Amino acid sequence: MTIEHTLIAGSFRDPAGFLFTHEGVVYRQVNRWGQADYDKLMTSGLYTTLTDAGLLISHEEVDLPSPRPELAYCILRPLQLPFISYPYEWCFSQLQDAALTTLRIQKYALDFGMSLKDSSAYNIQFHRGRPVLIDTLSFESYEEGKPWVAYRQFCQHFLAPLALMALRDVRLNQLLRVYIDGLPLDLTAGLLPWTARLQLGLFFHIYMHSRSQKRYADATFVPERALGRMSRIGLLGLLDSLETAVKRLHWNAGATEWGDYYDKTNYTAAAHEHKKALISAWLEEIGSLSVWDLGANIGVFSRLASTRGIPTVAFDVDPGAVEQAYRAVRDERDPNLLPLILDITNPSPALGWQNRERFSWLERGPVDAILALALVHHLALANNVPLLQLAEFFCNLGEWLVLEFIPKEDSQAQRLLATREDIFPDYTQAELERAFGAHFVLVESQPIQNSRRRLYLFRRKSSV
Repeated sequence: MTIEHTLIAGSFRDPAGFLFTHEGVVYRQVNRWGQADYDKLMTSGLYTTLTDAGLLISHEEVDLPSPRPELAYCILRPLQLPFISYPYEWCFSQLQDAALTTLRIQKYALDFGMSLKDSSAYNIQFHRGRPVLIDTLSFESYEEGKPWVAYRQFCQHFLAPLALMALRDVRLNQLLRVYIDGLPLDLTAGLLPWTARLQLGLFFHIYMHSRSQKRYADATFVPERALGRMSRIGLLGLLDSLETAVKRLHWNAGATEWGDYYDKTNYTAAAHEHKKALISAWLEEIGSLSVWDLGANIGVFSRLASTRGIPTVAFDVDPGAVEQAYRAVRDERDPNLLPLILDITNPSPALGWQNRERFSWLERGPVDAILALALVHHLALANNVPLLQLAEFFCNLGEWLVLEFIPKEDSQAQRLLATREDIFPDYTQAELERAFGAHFVLVESQPIQNSRRRLYLFRRKSSV
């Protein structure tokens, strides 16, 4: 019998192993190249310690034919994650927590005679509300005196973007879409304000590190004294210094356009509760296994799904709103909600080698149900997207759609039209129903009490 495998294109850099899928399940092959380090991870107690602490994704060894049997040592079936996100989609605190988790894992590894051989931010995912390492093959045996080989990568993937987000502009995390191997330290040093030099950790790990990189950039041979030997105590000191530098960075989440949206909304309390009741009833009715909330703001309505045990991703363009949503997830220990930064009009593209290392946002769908609440007027009135194109867009994303229509008379729509000509004669309730009727069956429609707004429950025609 022939076994069909699909190699995951972004998993080609590590000779120790790679990822592939079979019947929709992700597997990891451990190559013979990585056998010794994998065996040490499993027998030393490090694997058990990290998985028990929720720091490393668990796996089981399985008997499955290999797509590359000439390389294979064993096949792992890791715990399957409902959604893969990327660092340029994370808010400040998500990236900071991921950085601190990486350092914590490295300290644990040293206790068991191992070390992280890379510290890529892409090796971290958010599972059950917490950052977790997903690359089982990131570990190697620790050699006394050897510098930490993942130090440069940690600074470029974590410390550099965090410093720019905290001290210059939080939106600079989007540079990670351009520099997927981490932000160049010389670029970071040039963009940071002069006062950043006064923070000892940034001075050492950004500025001095950048100068060292420049000094040896063109060298054909780097002398051993330049790399330096580092004792275990010295390495722990380096990790403590990085941890302090990361923790000293802070960002105020309240200074963005939509971060205080619910303080300015024209909803009455009754309208707000009626809207929540309708959405809750529909979520129960459709029994979704997964939900994406588009334009989720701080995740108030996303929680209607996540508190029902439904894995829910809450997307919003505003970093302040996503920051607030993530802090609430962390404080409330919500295991089913993942807030992420996303501009729906310019979503995360496919990136990397042959545009296949990092999946586009659309490639990570579809999903069972979409919430599009107080969103359509932004796309139609502020971004000139025709209703027919919006209907096609939502149809490709999921089977079920909960949509809120906000007419032009609503104050939020008037806010968008205040500084531009109204060139949208087709933006009406009747035209919306006609446009979406081309792709969806209308299951139910209800006006929201004490407002001009209306909620719709649609189901994709191809699913009926």
